[in-house]
Amino acid sequence: MVFQQGLFFTVIFFLQGCATVLMGTYGEDHETFAAFQARVEHVFQLQNHLTSHLMLNENAESEITSRAEQQMQEACAPLNEYAARESDGLSVDMSLKRRIEKTTVRCEKAAFELQRILSSGN
Repeated sequence: MVFQQGLFFTVIFFLQGCATVLMGTYGEDHETFAAFQARVEHVFQLQNHLTSHLMLNENAESEITSRAEQQMQEACAPLNEYAARESDGLSVDMSLKRRIEKTTVRCEKAAFELQRILSSGN
């Protein structure tokens, strides 16, 4: 009975994780695959650009920008892990893809916040 109960919870967990995929939507905003893929690519490019900008412009560093950059790096960690694995030709498991799906909006918001801070001169 314990094994069956464990299997039941595993199946429920798996189905819950695939619910958006089975419904044909992706991410927190329930986008089509094409829209979600374009958003992920845009967010990755934006956060990469902002990180490069900070590395090249040491005078842009302040406590505020450092904190915003750290928040962006934390929010975008799954996306960066995915990009690194893809670049190295390594496989990407479903749990990482799900983490990207769940964190893309937060990553995007953190990148926009850092961009706003940088454009305001703080």
